[in-house]
Amino acid sequence: MKITVINGTEKRGVTYKLKEMFLQHFQGAKITEFYLPKDCPSFCVGCTSCFVKGENNCKDYVYINAIEKSLLEADLIVMTSPAYVMHATGAMKALLDHLAYRWMPHRPAPEMFGKRAVIITQCMGAGAKSAAKDIKHSLSWWGISHIGVFNGALMNDIVWDKLSENKRKKLTKNINKLARKFAKINYSKPAHAKLITKIKFKLCRLIQKKVRKSGVAGLDNEYWYDNGWLGKSRPWKS
Repeated sequence: MKITVINGTEKRGVTYKLKEMFLQHFQGAKITEFYLPKDCPSFCVGCTSCFVKGENNCKDYVYINAIEKSLLEADLIVMTSPAYVMHATGAMKALLDHLAYRWMPHRPAPEMFGKRAVIITQCMGAGAKSAAKDIKHSLSWWGISHIGVFNGALMNDIVWDKLSENKRKKLTKNINKLARKFAKINYSKPAHAKLITKIKFKLCRLIQKKVRKSGVAGLDNEYWYDNGWLGKSRPWKS
């Protein structure tokens, strides 16, 4: 089993601790981790080269390609981020911006439609849910249907050892519960694509079919055509 972890910060605080507790349930798995911003140090500048010319034309292709390759090979994707001003870290947002070409209206990877993912967030007070939503939004538009979410509200401190005993016990109990749920899955079988994923795909397909008829097909449309998605083929049946 292969697990790819994207850490939204290099800081090894409570989010890191929760992630380590989660991964302990996957003994024997091959785990590949990326730490942001170290492994994706630059912002997306909106040049649109990935959309128009192809992702290999991105100025940060060396970084993005390594991360995406690992994501596509993984059986389970784990995304972690503490909440910064009620949202995911800027480094996490920068990575998600870079991978915009993998959104369903553009060139979604067929592999994503059968994957599972887990999002781990925590915050000092409010913000964990909105931080997780930032990440989940992208994952769902990549085609991932099966997404588990852990939100931890600390309230009293951002250092694990300084948390109250009751808070540590509660966080430990909840993260272990989520981990056990995902550890029991048979990863030799792809995840089932949910109805909402199929509806999103259908809407994007209708748009791409109109583009095709207009005679101005670009890179995205050719990608859909080559995969047979304008016909009867579907990525979750690959």
